[in-house]
Amino acid sequence: MKWNLRMVAAQRDLWRPTEVLAAFQQVGFNPSLSKVAALWNGTPVTVRLDDLDKMCAALGCEVADLLQAEPLSGAVAPQSQERAVGGAEPGPVRPVPRTRGAGGPRSLPPS
Repeated sequence: MKWNLRMVAAQRDLWRPTEVLAAFQQVGFNPSLSKVAALWNGTPVTVRLDDLDKMCAALGCEVADLLQAEPLSGAVAPQSQERAVGGAEPGPVRPVPRTRGAGGPRSLPPS
């Protein structure tokens, strides 16, 4: 995911974390300045959904404006063949027991 808080804030003529904090406080969202600075300076690991709603209300934007999906590096392209939901995967679904060599059944443990 790409975090676009700076871009969205710049489109609303907010250029500093303190200005963004003031906008957040106008809608009743009161994070600390250090939290706003962390959101401003980098991509957060987690964001609470209710906080995300409040950020969007303060900035007059949609969630899709703040979070933009990006393809993963080295990701495998999805298969072009469509399958039904819950459809069987190719290959064995359950583990297959190993076959023993020509030795036959297992021996008994020592007495």
